[in-house]
Amino acid sequence: MTITPNELLNMAVAAAEDKKAMNLVALDLKGISLVADYFVICHGNSDTQVQAIATEIRKRVHDAGVSVKLEGMDAARWVLMDLGDVVVHIFHRDEREYYNIERLWSDAKVVENV
Repeated sequence: MTITPNELLNMAVAAAEDKKAMNLVALDLKGISLVADYFVICHGNSDTQVQAIATEIRKRVHDAGVSVKLEGMDAARWVLMDLGDVVVHIFHRDEREYYNIERLWSDAKVVENV
């Protein structure tokens, strides 16, 4: 079964929301970046919450047959998940404010209703 980038985006967003990810934003990078079609950016208020969000996303996409490349899980300050067409950034609250990557991708459109 092949999953479309949009379905993968929705799956990642739903998993993050189920773990109470904060200030979740999805950016449409099509035509802007060759890295991915979408970025999902969110944060947790503790290391444990950051890890829980990442674990839930990994579980759901893995169950759907999608391979996941994962960085930063041990420190849980900025977890980067490469799902192929979707890249997920899960920050600890303090790091999100510091890095403010939404500003770096300000040309991207925010995806509504994900």
